[in-house]
Amino acid sequence: MSSLPVRVGAALVATTALLTACTSREATNTTQSSGGPAASAAASQVAGPGCAREAIGYPKVDVKDAVIGFSQSEKEANPFRTAETRSIRDEAARLGVPEDKLLVTNAQSDLNKQISDIKSLLDRGAQLLVVAPLNSDGLQPALDAAKAKKVPVVTIDRKVTSKACEDYLTFIGSDFVEQGRRAAQAMVAATGGTGKVAVLLGSSGNNVTTDRAKGFKDELAKTPGLSIVAEQTAEFDRSKGQAVMEQLVQSNPDITAVYAHNDEMGIGAVTALKAAGRTPGQDVKVVSIDGTRNAVQLIADGSYDAVVESNPRFGPLAFQTLQDFADGKEIPPTVIISDDQYDRSNAAQKLGNAY
Repeated sequence: MSSLPVRVGAALVATTALLTACTSREATNTTQSSGGPAASAAASQVAGPGCAREAIGYPKVDVKDAVIGFSQSEKEANPFRTAETRSIRDEAARLGVPEDKLLVTNAQSDLNKQISDIKSLLDRGAQLLVVAPLNSDGLQPALDAAKAKKVPVVTIDRKVTSKACEDYLTFIGSDFVEQGRRAAQAMVAATGGTGKVAVLLGSSGNNVTTDRAKGFKDELAKTPGLSIVAEQTAEFDRSKGQAVMEQLVQSNPDITAVYAHNDEMGIGAVTALKAAGRTPGQDVKVVSIDGTRNAVQLIADGSYDAVVESNPRFGPLAFQTLQDFADGKEIPPTVIISDDQYDRSNAAQKLGNAY
């Protein structure tokens, strides 16, 4: 994705500086947890009016001197979550934030626990918050608690339905509709434009699932030879992806393609297809979203067809955004990052960039 900034003014100037700093930083930091060269998490688009610290009356809190809370939403058995948390930890360490001043919690896929986690972080003295929301809805009590203490909240990877600048500072993440659109294009390329597609949906209640479904369906509609014959949620989970795929391939034995909203479900689908006597990557084409090393390896091995990356390396952008806010710069409500893509033509060469 290479969309250009859509807004001019102070917010764009601030984000351009942020982009330059983070791109330069990641060019020199080549040993992140991905196991290979660090992929850029550079901002590629901003939208809407910005938010300035002095205008909303928040205190100046420098990142290097602050107690910082990070609320992770899901179990780190998922490589995306592992890479995301590691990126936060790595950037905090790079900035010299003492270990005892970076407070990290994990909600274990429980919304009520995430609300409690965020309130606990505030009670423990967090002055800045980075939150990976479990759902788009439901976090308002936690956001209200942060607002009452004038603690800025940067949300990453999933949007919340609350109001930017008023309830939280900004959202940093991918364009999920665009990810779905690109996945559909990869599916057309892999199938030659004909086939019957099964869709493994992510968990309900968040914009990632909704947007990845919309982008895929809207783009796929341009290719009449491809039709969706089944779709079912597998909640972004590998074992559930396998179980759902086992059911779908029995009830729809003519399935010739699978679109999974994340790699974990796609990998589970590959296991189920092989157990059913199918040959994923050949008689069943598989496309998913994330960019995990396991999925990219499957492409290189021939059992998978394409992966649209969803970049989890939010640490540099999240901390730079909080520092820019402290410095009085105008922060846009949305920062869209750039995502890579893997297919049969580049998977082996780019495996080191996967996480």
